Amino acid sequence: MTPDLLWALGMGLLGAVVFAAIGLVSGTDETSTLAPVTLLVVLLGVPPAGVLTFFIAGAVSKHMTHAIPTTLLGIPGDTTAVPLLDDATALRRLGAPHIALRKALAGGLVAALIAVPVAVGVASLLAPLAGPIKTVAPFVFGAAAIFVGYFSPGRWASVAAIVPFALLVTGLNTVATDQLDKSLSISFFLGIAIGPLVVDLLIASSRSGRRTLERTGPRPFWLAPDGGTGRRWIPNPLRILDRRQAAATAAAAGVTSTTFMLSPVAATVLAGEITGSRIKHPYRRLTTLMAVKNGTTESTYLAETLIPLVAFGLPLSPVAAGPAAALFNAPPVYTVKGADGGVHNLHTLLSSWQFLVFSLLGVVIAGLVVYPFAMRYARAASGWVARRISHEALIGAFVALIAVVAWYEGGPLALAVSLTVGAVGGLANRMLGMTSGVQFMAYYVAVLLVPIVLG
Repeated sequence: MTPDLLWALGMGLLGAVVFAAIGLVSGTDETSTLAPVTLLVVLLGVPPAGVLTFFIAGAVSKHMTHAIPTTLLGIPGDTTAVPLLDDATALRRLGAPHIALRKALAGGLVAALIAVPVAVGVASLLAPLAGPIKTVAPFVFGAAAIFVGYFSPGRWASVAAIVPFALLVTGLNTVATDQLDKSLSISFFLGIAIGPLVVDLLIASSRSGRRTLERTGPRPFWLAPDGGTGRRWIPNPLRILDRRQAAATAAAAGVTSTTFMLSPVAATVLAGEITGSRIKHPYRRLTTLMAVKNGTTESTYLAETLIPLVAFGLPLSPVAAGPAAALFNAPPVYTVKGADGGVHNLHTLLSSWQFLVFSLLGVVIAGLVVYPFAMRYARAASGWVARRISHEALIGAFVALIAVVAWYEGGPLALAVSLTVGAVGGLANRMLGMTSGVQFMAYYVAVLLVPIVLG
């Protein structure tokens, strides 16, 4: 067994366990959890095979376990689970939340196994275009920022906010370069990732804002009953889905695995509308939508990570610029603009076959470790997390991690930059609907395009 394979197995298992636990806590955004932990893994010097497998196993595992609070508690696990909430709630009212969970998990696993080879294949076809795209990369990022901004919740407000946000990044980076004799990047990345958390902490410290957060007691929740999972330790997803549901899920996964510019939420809503319009029976429609929607979320997420990474090495999608950003740009280990002006990241360190093998390995590890756990112990785990795990404590742990990493890059100035970007970015996210994906794109506009425009 080669060292790369050993690293991949170990890091894949670690990513699956860590993010399966995080996914059980409702409301844990992927950008503020998956992104900084992956960045830490890169900075610690883990080999490329281990980094890729860690990320894929972690993302797939988190998607599996965040389906648990979504279906059993009626609380979205994170933003990508929001499109499933109405259908999951309807099935809870019908007394079948366990059916909703099983359909979602089975659809997600089937879609992930389809998405990886399709996405790597599409990326290999697009790879010949990498040279021309890299030569015009600054302008491509400008166009991509407008595209992603338009399809964000803020739409035109997000597009309009790209310029001031990019100028803010340029100004802060100029000050940092003057003081530290080097530019910052990780601190900006972390600030964008934790923006909503910083805003929540600022509101909690404000006399007037604190009133909006006050609670009279613990939030009550109702946990649906469990219907059992049968004798098999690893339930066969193709037996949980009927033939038509499996075909619809596979078709949606195959199509959405070829795209990398739409957000997973938008692709999920679109696939749900198309599939749901063809099914009249209410129960069959709801159960089919749980499989198709969760599968589409998974396939779009993996495609948006793998296609830009394998084909171009540039984060040209909302997921690549957000939760997966550390796979592209994590100076001094990975960068999209090295000393020679070229890309140096997983794109240049792994071959297409290695991307295929290690990505599939990540999906398989999540399927073997987390899938049966979610099927068997979903109700018990949800109850334990809801009663025992403090959401505030989890947020505090991530804030502490981010503070350490920012200090590592540039001391107190870098930490101040992270907090400044986090406060502005969080308010833009909260008030304008300018998501973290748009802000990451604006960061690349500031680093690559603004110097050209300003001469």
